Amino acid sequence: MNVRLTWVQPEDLVGHELRQAAEDGRDATTIAARWQAAGGPPPPPTAGASPTPRPDLRPLAETLLTELAALPPAEPKASQPPTPASVHAPPAREAPRPQGYGGGAPTREPQPLRDRLHAAWLGRAAGCLLGKPVEKLPLPAIRALARAAGNWPLTTWFTERGVPPHLLAAHPWNRRSAATSLAENIDGMPEDDDLNYPLLNLLLLQRYGRGFSTSDVARLWLDELPAGRTFTAERIAYRNLLDGIEPPLTASHRNPFREWIGAQIRADVHGWTHPGDPAAAAEQAYRDAALTHTANGLYGAQFVAATIAGAATGTADVHQALAAGLSVVPPRSRLAVAVRLGIETARTTPDFDAVVDRLHATLGGYHWVHAVPNAALLAAALTHGDGDFSRTICAAVSGGWDTDSNGATAGSVAGLLAGHPDRLPERWTSPLKNRLATSIPSFDGIGFDTLAELTYLEAVRP
Repeated sequence: MNVRLTWVQPEDLVGHELRQAAEDGRDATTIAARWQAAGGPPPPPTAGASPTPRPDLRPLAETLLTELAALPPAEPKASQPPTPASVHAPPAREAPRPQGYGGGAPTREPQPLRDRLHAAWLGRAAGCLLGKPVEKLPLPAIRALARAAGNWPLTTWFTERGVPPHLLAAHPWNRRSAATSLAENIDGMPEDDDLNYPLLNLLLLQRYGRGFSTSDVARLWLDELPAGRTFTAERIAYRNLLDGIEPPLTASHRNPFREWIGAQIRADVHGWTHPGDPAAAAEQAYRDAALTHTANGLYGAQFVAATIAGAATGTADVHQALAAGLSVVPPRSRLAVAVRLGIETARTTPDFDAVVDRLHATLGGYHWVHAVPNAALLAAALTHGDGDFSRTICAAVSGGWDTDSNGATAGSVAGLLAGHPDRLPERWTSPLKNRLATSIPSFDGIGFDTLAELTYLEAVRP
């Protein structure tokens, strides 16, 4: 095959769907045996396609995916989270106008919420950028590369300087990111999906308001999001839309990535624009996430949105924010159990490497992009960081798995807790040069101060 479209080819999806069946308790033993007998490969460990093309398996893969979709789930159904189980829009919520707000052009008077949002945008970018060069690398490789550079425990950007050539050859940096995210190469914030989605959700609120529906999210994506900038569940949902499938079936139809981290990385704007209202933030995140995710994939988005809403008040500490996040997640869900494990382990184990080792030993059976282990690591890093920005983002990235996504969300929360961009260490903010690259129309080159203004307007808009 000359062209391989990753994340959507049926012969690459079967292995992932078999893994998902094992996680949610469906008995796929017979289907797995048929796939293995035909020479079907296991799920690709890191990328979106198996190492060797197998187009000959596509007819069988189509059949097995249909059979897998028909299997009844055995996982106990968690109690419904305190958000509507609907993709329809509720009435728009009234938001108080701060003193001096008159609508229209951005205001310029001092405003603590705007300052917190500015710090959150910067924090999200810095945490993402820190994790970019080691995305997809296994935990031992991350530790080896940082130790060789004298940067372990992690305290600053990754670098090639001082790293022996044999280590660089054994553990190559993420090929798409090394040229823009190593210390010696950083020149502004490069494009990343962890920043593209907050931009899209800012557009979503500007265009449709707080009462947007899941179908509005779909319309926005088709208008503004290049298909090649989507991955995993988002790419499947995008393909489903083009095939005429409507939400919420876009999230479940041949989508083995529906519990992965994609919706979780889209949740920040929902929390930023609902300071002090975790339930409303989670409900808004639900309507966004329902385009692409189900079950624990939805819960990850709700958890992050509510945690951020708690942190955005300017009065909560990180532990209160995490409690707000857990309050909107079904307590018996796998994600809630994992988050509680992350929090408790970080509380009782001062050595964060030991915390990470326990999480990997317990949750390492999940794919590195799955929402469950990454939410646990995020919660552990936030707990361990205890509001300290540098400690928090370095812990999140040093734990492996989806390093740039976890660094981004941890940076967002820690930035809110810092409360002002001037309270973030300059070594993290200066290299960003107040400039964000993106393929989302009209945003390329935008400054984080401008993004804070725009987000502030949505947070206070009636």
